[in-house]
Amino acid sequence: MRLLTQLIALNRARQLNRQLRDIQQAIQGLSRHNRMRLGTLALREIGQATRCDFPHLYGTPPEERYLPWGQGTEIGYTRARSENVEIAIRGIALWLAVAYHETKDAQLGGLQAVYRQLMRQLRELKEMRQTAPAGDTGHGWTGEAAAA
Repeated sequence: MRLLTQLIALNRARQLNRQLRDIQQAIQGLSRHNRMRLGTLALREIGQATRCDFPHLYGTPPEERYLPWGQGTEIGYTRARSENVEIAIRGIALWLAVAYHETKDAQLGGLQAVYRQLMRQLRELKEMRQTAPAGDTGHGWTGEAAAA
């Protein structure tokens, strides 16, 4: 059973790693203003997911809550590939939030690596918000965290 669990986790780590690369490319394709908006929205999504009973299942329909992982990353990933920038930004934020909660306490190496890459991406978004001129954002990153 332990071997089966490790194989499932390895497969999931590969899937999340592949999706993260695509998400990172989508983020790089956004304008600076939209990346700053994404940082704010991602922080809000992470905060909203934290308030759920099962944060890693955030965005998953209630009838599917007993799956090994939720549908939030798939929904977010699909939306992130949209031609509509608003939908893409919301999809990326959802993906980042769910992947964050799914990998943050991971014990297996593959998922830990995804978590580290994800944290790097979130840090870049955070730093972009902090270096933005005050008139660009209207709120600081810490102010958004309190609001979330």
